[in-house]
Amino acid sequence: MASTVRPLPKTKGGAFLLETRTPEEIFTPEDFTEEHLAIARATDEFWEREVAPRLEALQHQEPGVGPELLRKSAELGLTAVTVPERYGGMEMDLISSMIVAERLARDGSYAAWHGAHSGIGTLPVLLFGTEEQKRKYLPKLARGEMIGAYCLTEPHAGSDALAIKTRADRSPDGSHYILNGQKMWITNGGAADLFTVFAKVEGEKFTAFLVERAFGGVTSGAEEKKMGIKGSSTTALYFDNVRVPVENVLGEIGRGHVIAFNILNLGRLKLGPFAVGGAKEVLAASLRYSKERKAFGKPICEFGLIRHKLAEMAVRIFAAETMSYRVAGMIESLLEGFSWDQPDAAQVKLKAVEEFAAECSYVKVFASEMLDYVADEGVQIHGGYGYHQDYLVERAYRDARINRIFEGTNEINRLLATGMLLKRAQRGQLSLAEAVKKLQSELLSPPAIAEARGEPLEEEGHLASNAKKIALLVMGAAWQRYLDQLEEQQEILAAITDISIQAFAAESVWLRARKLATRGRADQAADLCAVFVREALEQAETAARQALAACAEGDSLRVALAALRRLARTEPANLIELRRRIAQRLLDAGRYVV
Repeated sequence: MASTVRPLPKTKGGAFLLETRTPEEIFTPEDFTEEHLAIARATDEFWEREVAPRLEALQHQEPGVGPELLRKSAELGLTAVTVPERYGGMEMDLISSMIVAERLARDGSYAAWHGAHSGIGTLPVLLFGTEEQKRKYLPKLARGEMIGAYCLTEPHAGSDALAIKTRADRSPDGSHYILNGQKMWITNGGAADLFTVFAKVEGEKFTAFLVERAFGGVTSGAEEKKMGIKGSSTTALYFDNVRVPVENVLGEIGRGHVIAFNILNLGRLKLGPFAVGGAKEVLAASLRYSKERKAFGKPICEFGLIRHKLAEMAVRIFAAETMSYRVAGMIESLLEGFSWDQPDAAQVKLKAVEEFAAECSYVKVFASEMLDYVADEGVQIHGGYGYHQDYLVERAYRDARINRIFEGTNEINRLLATGMLLKRAQRGQLSLAEAVKKLQSELLSPPAIAEARGEPLEEEGHLASNAKKIALLVMGAAWQRYLDQLEEQQEILAAITDISIQAFAAESVWLRARKLATRGRADQAADLCAVFVREALEQAETAARQALAACAEGDSLRVALAALRRLARTEPANLIELRRRIAQRLLDAGRYVV
């Protein structure tokens, strides 16, 4: 079906550094359609009716609970939100699948079951399968008759995915590939029926295969004893002379990396709503506890430092939520008029996602680290009880940690994001060099006389714009110093990514706050924005200072640091009062509110 998102301007990956947007030119949760709201209600009802009563059983890995819940969600279509109707899916847009992900993320274990099946377990077939493969497998995946899993990682090949050793050798009669090898950390590994397995044909050509457990020779290892997401299934997979029909090659021989990396892009974006959903649950639990727990004769929610924590949790959730849906809207903008009936539908969908691969990495890194912060502060608010397994925040704290490893570690994503943008610039696809030259010319000019910023959020818009300029400043200095060797300077690439993440987040938050103001919901969003944008600029300045010191010295460094100080200059704001107001609104509502 065509996207249900209102038409948005088409843009390119990384172009946010070069362009200026208006509030109505980005997608935010305020733009959800009636269809989006309906799928949200259906997901909430499923959670309350089916999942919530079974959480303890799920946590203790009672046999069959995870697959049973997954199949019940399939009856409502929640496992196949974006799958075309002709294959048994709901044929809805990307936004809808993110809404479902957010609302099923209240528990990390169930989120793992559902996310692995409906995401990396199903999407390879949908986006890369032949028509015959789609007809054979998608309806079964959509109905939950088959549970899907994704098998890439090996004992000695994690982030370096192309170093896998699993082999696929053609049988003498040419009808099958004989698969041998081992995979590690496979989510849904103990219960899955269909695996997307990456192997090297003849030990050389990196290729994907659709492997059924029923083929024989597929064995799951014991359930791993994990720090968190204990109610999910995570096992090793062993392939012993598995006969895979040649028609089960997925994509092209030797082109498995195209499948692996594109599926990971979508997985990174989906981690945004998964983290946001989990964080909202922790915040709600912390609000409840802070109102119930008394110390020194009054509820702890009345203490300033507790309010600071509650407010900061909401500030970071707001940013992660805003970034996630903005990127989804950017992807949807390239899919206007899209239909699964068009002959190149899968390629069009993939190209739209790949265009914003850097932004998907931004979402993954920021949201996973946001959830870690929120869960950690949730434990702190609960005090000793937060360390006890009877409390939700204890489990959430352990569950959160895996997200910085899932879908490529945050370190790998920090390298990839900036690396991709620089390569596009070298190919002439992104005008970063011109933007850096323009900025350098601007910085050589005398500072303009500061005008009083009387309009609401005008100061925050100025600061968000300067955060983008800081990213360009450091990119220019790094490229000038290292040229083609920049990809070897991991610390500098990571610093540029961190600055870019803060810039993208700050601009997104500012645009959303302005949109909410035009819709009569200014107060909370404006306060959230005022706090976040200043924090983002401070973090960008810190990362820039370290990177510039590695890219220049002497007079060149002094000039660069002077430019940085000019861009990072802010007027003081009463952040204590802002956080108090944010916290009071949260406490009044008893949940995350914007």
